Amino acid sequence: MSKFRDILAILLALVCSVSFAEDTQEADPLQLTLPPEIYAVPGIETNIYFDNVVLTQTPEKFRFEVSSSLGVWSQQRWAFTPSEEDVGSHILKIDVSDRRGTLLGTAATQLQVVPADTGQGRKIRLLIVGDSLTHASIYPNELFRLLSQAGNPETTMLGTHKPSRAQSGVAHEGYGGWTWQRFATKYEPNPDGTYRKRSSPFVYVGEDQKPILNVSRYLREECDGVPPDYVIFMLGINDCFSAPAEDVVGIDQRIDTMFEHAEVLLRDVRKSAADAEFGLCLTTPPNSRQSAFVANYKDRYPRWGWKRIQHRLVQRQIKYFGDQQDQLRFLIPTELNLDPVDGYPENNAVHPNETGYQQIGRSIYAWLKWRLSETSESK
Repeated sequence: MSKFRDILAILLALVCSVSFAEDTQEADPLQLTLPPEIYAVPGIETNIYFDNVVLTQTPEKFRFEVSSSLGVWSQQRWAFTPSEEDVGSHILKIDVSDRRGTLLGTAATQLQVVPADTGQGRKIRLLIVGDSLTHASIYPNELFRLLSQAGNPETTMLGTHKPSRAQSGVAHEGYGGWTWQRFATKYEPNPDGTYRKRSSPFVYVGEDQKPILNVSRYLREECDGVPPDYVIFMLGINDCFSAPAEDVVGIDQRIDTMFEHAEVLLRDVRKSAADAEFGLCLTTPPNSRQSAFVANYKDRYPRWGWKRIQHRLVQRQIKYFGDQQDQLRFLIPTELNLDPVDGYPENNAVHPNETGYQQIGRSIYAWLKWRLSETSESK
């Protein structure tokens, strides 16, 4: 009977966690959104910040209730630092109600707690592709720090970009303002040696003297001809930030265009790294402060506008990549574990402070440990 209940709970989690991605604005006014799975490692705190999973300007006006025997929850978040005894798969469900107790939405996810020594003794190659959040190098630093601790695989980080803040051993392909399209097509005939005026690291001049996407050449010339085992993509903000926030159709059209450009890059990487696992980061939430958006953009881009775009983008990312036939694509729930208040400075709308960046790095680390646990028998 207990096995039957476990199967029933897993089915409930999958149904609840994907139903939001359809057009459920009328049925669920808050559009409570959870990815199908989240990941955790013993000794490292994992959070779900409730402001990040609902579409509202006033999350404090609603009641959040978490159904799980693990972790603790308050009005702002669910927090969990697992121990080795918690290793395994667990169902976590969130209900959101108004102050009168009327249920407004429910969603569930599967929590995967992975042993702390997963991947020990292995060697892996890791490539990160991203925008300014990656360029800052703080979350790649945190990821590399965690991977350098005992119980982890020996990790080589690939990439041609090593900004001044990148620690020894840290490299990536992360550039401020970049998009999926720019990585797939950008060619600069007159680079100046800086990251601001350069071609995509994956675009070269072909035999016909025209720019062409050529990840195979990149791997051959920049990565010793050895493909990565894992490729992490953190892109989407610049693709969609200026979408028409008042127009859901317009937002979806911008997201559709983003997916088209993403597929161009993903297909070429897959062609050159047939066995690599792709980690697709769900777009991070905004700073909770409208004043941060005023500081950065005056009145041009308000917080509520980007919040609506970002929330829809996460919904679409979960559904789109969840529907793919490529079994080597996975979602990384980087939007859940980022504190929208204390994880941001007061004057920056979309770039976290060190605390927030470290939370992103820990989310990626937990996902990577999960993938290592899933492939430990075959590699």
